[in-house]
Amino acid sequence: MDVRIGVTYSAKEIDVEMGDDADVVELRNEIEAVLGDGEGVLWLTDRKGRQVGVPAAKVAYVEIGSPTDARRIGFGGS
Repeated sequence: MDVRIGVTYSAKEIDVEMGDDADVVELRNEIEAVLGDGEGVLWLTDRKGRQVGVPAAKVAYVEIGSPTDARRIGFGGS
């Protein structure tokens, strides 16, 4: 599972590739709990065991997806 975090005042995103055993619902609940009060640090551990911390007040958005999702290129119509 991939997690993409947008940070305020930065054009770059933080991409974290989570382990295969990561539970989407548990991860989402953890993210909501940390970001709910706007204080603290959102800590995620990637599949290699590295820890990534982002101050909750600087998180613009969080995108959770599967690494098997196809990357979309170009324009799409719905």
